[in-house]
Amino acid sequence: DLGNGFFLNPILAGDHADPSVLKDGDDYYLVHSSFLRYPGLLIWHSRDLVNWVPVGPALTQSVGSVWAPDLIRHGGRYYIYFPGRKPDYLSNYVVWADSIHGPWSDPIDLRIGRIDPGHAVAPDGRRYLFMDDGYRIELAADGLSVVGEMHKVYDGWAYPDEWVGEGLCQEGPKILRRGDTYYMVLAEGGTAGPPTSHMVVAARSKSLDGPWENSPHNPIVRTRTREEKWCSRGHATLVEGPGGTWYLVYHAYENGFYTLGRHTLLEPVVWTEDGWFKSAGHDVAAPIPKTGGEALPHGRVFSDDFSADRMGVQWTFHVDGAFEPGRYRLENRGLVVQGRGESPRDCAPLGFNAGDQAYQVEVDIELGEGARAGLILFYDHKLYAGLGFDGQHLIGHCFGLDSKGPLPKSVGRRLQLRLHNDRHIVSVFFSVDGTQWFRHPRGLEVSGYHHNVAGEFLSLRPALYAAGRGEVTFRNFKYQALP
Repeated sequence: DLGNGFFLNPILAGDHADPSVLKDGDDYYLVHSSFLRYPGLLIWHSRDLVNWVPVGPALTQSVGSVWAPDLIRHGGRYYIYFPGRKPDYLSNYVVWADSIHGPWSDPIDLRIGRIDPGHAVAPDGRRYLFMDDGYRIELAADGLSVVGEMHKVYDGWAYPDEWVGEGLCQEGPKILRRGDTYYMVLAEGGTAGPPTSHMVVAARSKSLDGPWENSPHNPIVRTRTREEKWCSRGHATLVEGPGGTWYLVYHAYENGFYTLGRHTLLEPVVWTEDGWFKSAGHDVAAPIPKTGGEALPHGRVFSDDFSADRMGVQWTFHVDGAFEPGRYRLENRGLVVQGRGESPRDCAPLGFNAGDQAYQVEVDIELGEGARAGLILFYDHKLYAGLGFDGQHLIGHCFGLDSKGPLPKSVGRRLQLRLHNDRHIVSVFFSVDGTQWFRHPRGLEVSGYHHNVAGEFLSLRPALYAAGRGEVTFRNFKYQALP
C-alpha cells in the first residue's frame, strides 16, 4: 500500500503460492500452499485485498507436502480442501472450523488422488470438488467425504503450439457463480519452468455438468516475454473487491529472484457486455489504483525475542516426516529446540518466509551437551548454505554439503551468528560478545537455490537448525531488510 490511493505488487512478498481467496461479507481470507512447512495453511485476513494480517495456521498434523488449497465457507462453516503428497501416497484432505480463528479439525483423508481441489455447489445444494485435468467428484452433504466416482467434465483450453511451456498442466480450478452462470478459473502451461509458461484461463457454463465454453479472452493473464518483472504468472482466484471492482489474485516469480518462491499478486479485471471477464490492462509491475476498503496492519514481524507464550506465526519447521510440536518450548526469553538428525539435511530446520531481495539476520545460540546448531539459508535437504558450530568446530554449509573447520579457542558452547544476503551474495559472520564480528572466509552465491534446479516448488528461507542429541537455545533473533 503506497498510501496515496495506489498499491504496488506483490501484495504478499515471498513464497505465497497458489492463493485461494474467500470473500466473507466485508472480510477477505487467504490461504496458500505450505508444502513441507509445518504448522501449515497459514490464514491471512484483509478488508481491502492489499493489506493482510496473519490469523494463524489451520494445519498442525503432517500429511506430506501440502499443495494448492481451496478455502471456502458453506452453511456457516469454514473448510479448506487440499492435497497432501508423500513419496508413496497422494490424497486430498479437508480441515474445518466453525470460526476462521479455529480451532481447526484434524485433517480428514478424502481418499482421492489428483491435485488442486476447487469447491462448488450446484443449485440443488449438491457439493463437488473440481480437480486438475478437468475432473470432478461429488462430496457428501457435510463435505467430509466423497460420493461416487471421478468424472472428466472439462477438456481445458489448447494454447498455441509455438508457446514454450512445461505442458498443458491443467490445474488449480476455482469455481465462482455469478448470476446464473458458473465461471471456472484455472492455470495452464506449468507453474515454473520457462518464464512464459504459466497462465490464467477461464471457461463458463450454465451447469456444473457442462458443457464448458472457453473464454475468447484466454489467456486472461500470461507472462509474454522473459524480460518482464513477473514471471510464470498464473493460478488465480477471481474475487469481487471492495467498491465492486473485480480482481484476480494469483502468484508469480520475480525475475532474477526465483529463490524467493512465488509471490502473491493482485490484478484488476473488467466484465464485458457479453458476460466474460478480462484483464483491465494494468501493468502489474507499476502502481495500481486501490478501490476502497479498510487498511489493516500489513504483514508480520520476523524479529523475535522469544518472550511470547507461543511460537510466532512466522516460524515453520521443514518436515519430511511427522511434525513434532513437542520438540520445542519457550522459556526465559529463549526458544529451546531438541536436536534431531546430524545436519540441516535431516534435522527439520525452523525457518520463515522472507520476501526481501536483501536482508541480514542474527541470532544468539547456546548448545546443550551433544548438540550442534547454526544459522542457514535452507531450500531443502539438497540445497542449503550458512554456518554452524558444535562446540569444537565451525561447520560451513554450502551446496547442501557440510565441512568442519577450527573453532577459535575463545568460543565455548555459545556463539552469535550473522548471515548477510545481498541479492544472492551471502556472507556469514560469528561473534563471541556481539560487538566484534569475524567473517567466515567462505563467501557464497545462492541464485540457483530454487525450484528450476532442485524441484519441490519451495523457496530459500532464513532458518535455524538444531541437530545432534542435545538441546539448543536460540535467543535474540533479529531480521533487518537491506536497501
